[in-house]
Amino acid sequence: MDVSARDEDGLVSVSAATLIALRHGAISLLPCPGSIRAARGGPYLSPFKGRGMEFDEARPYQQGDDARSLDWRVTARTGRPHTKLFREERERAVLLCVDLRYTMHFATRGAFKAVRAAQVAALLGWSAVHQGDRLGGLLFAEYFHREFAPRRGQAQLLQLLEQLATAPVWCSSISNRSGGDPASILTDALTRLRHVAQPGSLIFLISDFHALDTITEAHLIQLARHSDLVLIQIYDPLEAELPLTGHYRVSDGHGVLSFITDTEAIRCRYREAFAARHAALTTLCQRHGLHHLTLTTDNDPLKLLLNRFAFRRVSQ
Repeated sequence: MDVSARDEDGLVSVSAATLIALRHGAISLLPCPGSIRAARGGPYLSPFKGRGMEFDEARPYQQGDDARSLDWRVTARTGRPHTKLFREERERAVLLCVDLRYTMHFATRGAFKAVRAAQVAALLGWSAVHQGDRLGGLLFAEYFHREFAPRRGQAQLLQLLEQLATAPVWCSSISNRSGGDPASILTDALTRLRHVAQPGSLIFLISDFHALDTITEAHLIQLARHSDLVLIQIYDPLEAELPLTGHYRVSDGHGVLSFITDTEAIRCRYREAFAARHAALTTLCQRHGLHHLTLTTDNDPLKLLLNRFAFRRVSQ
């Protein structure tokens, strides 16, 4: 790798080596001994709903059984109340869905959104491997699509990271071409994800959620009905707030865009437009039981995950 490539690694592109090195940080995401805070199957105790259970059998109802576990089909067929019994699903499927569309190759501070997405995926992937979960995923962009059926083991993650680091999207001549409607690309990816995801999966969708529409929202709602769905929204600070009054130029490496922020009214409309999109996504998550996290391009992904997913040691 030449000097310029090293300089770009972790800022506008990623290498398999840097994603592999994140395994050390992912250890911090593992639960500590004595850290269990709630009773449920699997290692992911909070903040997820905990569908890490599989149906085993139905038996006649016994006094003290939870009425919510009644098997109404067997009850109706036999005329006697029956209760569903479950067994713990020890190897939960964890799916990493990473958005690499052209809108993700942007940043004015920190690293490209796509780079942050890759780093988040690597950290979550290493954590899943350490936990012994089955790992799968989906990588998508305008000219790129890779699926990984859930499998157990480090080799599965290494293959995913290699595909992530060598995807053609990191080539500027490709990543700057739109290549189609962003909304339809996201819709197609979610359609495929619904085929890959099994009930009870833990799904992390890492994206800027650009061009989210009613169709893509419907797919998210369907996914959330049978799986734990975590939306990790990545955005650049410039997308949320225009800079102070001045004349600015932004380049994608091919063309240059000039804009002027000469009045507070312009900055206010811009700020309100982003806030409205963000609020719509937040409302969608609250209404349908999705988990929503945000990460800016100038923040450390590990800190985000530690704040939300790390297990605090319980005092003895």
